[in-house]
Amino acid sequence: MGKVIAKGIVKRKKGYLYYVDGKGNVCEAKMARGGKKKKKAKKKKKKR
Repeated sequence: MGKVIAKGIVKRKKGYLYYVDGKGNVCEAKMARGGKKKKKAKKKKKKR
């Protein structure tokens, strides 16, 4: 687990994940949300 080294430096946005990369930069990534499924498309009947 990481530790907090400074607070209030970065303005955080809702829905984003913040982390420190290998070079020491603070990075922002959009959080992935699971469990949301798309609605199935209705099948059209062919007229004969």
